Amino acid sequence: MRHITQNGIDLIKRFEGFSRTVYFCPAGYLTIGYGHVVKPHEDFSAGIDEAQAEELLRQDAVIAERAVLRLISVPLTDGQFDALVSFTYNLGGGALQRSTLRRKINREEHADVPEQFMRWVWAGGRKLKGLIRRREAEAIIYNA
Repeated sequence: MRHITQNGIDLIKRFEGFSRTVYFCPAGYLTIGYGHVVKPHEDFSAGIDEAQAEELLRQDAVIAERAVLRLISVPLTDGQFDALVSFTYNLGGGALQRSTLRRKINREEHADVPEQFMRWVWAGGRKLKGLIRRREAEAIIYNA
């Protein structure tokens, strides 16, 4: 199975940021580490360190990788794959599945992809500067 590169991991880490304790993300989910959504059976009351957070990130990235591999039917460069895994890590496979972004990629309309990334900058009913910067970075990596 194909995996995200270290550049892709670094991209996710940069935009998710690190938290050693549980917090509510802008979309309202209990989160820890580098954007790991806390599952009901998980207990992070003692907090985590950066190594544990990266391990959770890599485990969660596998879910995003599988979604990209399942939903995208055309060959992708490492940069394109990394950008899509970052997008899917952040928003989930359902968002990629129902997106015009996915349809444009599968039709190999790559020039339209940056505009499609920029449609996904909302969380909790608000347009977030952090998501704007993330989608811009994903678009740049996608086109690199």
